[in-house]
Amino acid sequence: MPYGTKSLATVERYALENAEFLASIGIKMLVVACNTASALALPAIRSHIGIDVVGVIGPGGRKAVEVTKCERPNIAVIATEATVASNAYAESIRRACENASIYQAACPLFVPLAEEGWTNEPETNSIAEKYLSGVRDFKPDALVLGCTHYPILRDVIQKTVGENVRLIDSGEATAEEVERILGQKGLMNPNVVSGDRSLCDDLDHFYVTDAADRFARVAERFLGAKPSKLEAIEIFGKDALK
Repeated sequence: MPYGTKSLATVERYALENAEFLASIGIKMLVVACNTASALALPAIRSHIGIDVVGVIGPGGRKAVEVTKCERPNIAVIATEATVASNAYAESIRRACENASIYQAACPLFVPLAEEGWTNEPETNSIAEKYLSGVRDFKPDALVLGCTHYPILRDVIQKTVGENVRLIDSGEATAEEVERILGQKGLMNPNVVSGDRSLCDDLDHFYVTDAADRFARVAERFLGAKPSKLEAIEIFGKDALK
């Protein structure tokens, strides 16, 4: 990582290796939580593993159309360079509303800023102004945060584009879709449904392929606490050695 500056072939190769490892440990559904991997590798992943696969692009695009409640909504998308170049969000939004006007902007420096926890430094505000001035001029009804890191910078993004713009967290939209699919298929964990999460085994088991200590520090910014179960693995093609 980061995936956002990598080629299609590289993103697809790593995404497939990761997906095949996760499928091998008996998961019931795979969420491709990276927007870049969703944009570039989702069809390949779906063709390689025999379980339900959900990406973040479709749910995020549909949610943006849904919340605008307009016949001709203006929807902006900020994402990595690779996600913007793929036009995956534009296609998803137009499938939900063919009359939508769409503006896209790549914001690559938002990823390291989020990982460093620089949420309100002068440099962050300056970079946000440079990246988002075109978004603000577009006057969107909704803005899709098309990278999993961007919600960490939600406050500075909201301040820069204006309080009237509805921010769409593609991760939240995906979580809602995952819950719906699991419910329809009878795959919900009964302990989660009942609200007693303490009975759930391996509720937050994280696997990393490198830099476990750094991952733990960054994950704490997203989760509010350090991962309780963190395991480093090595992936070689289809084989994973713990």
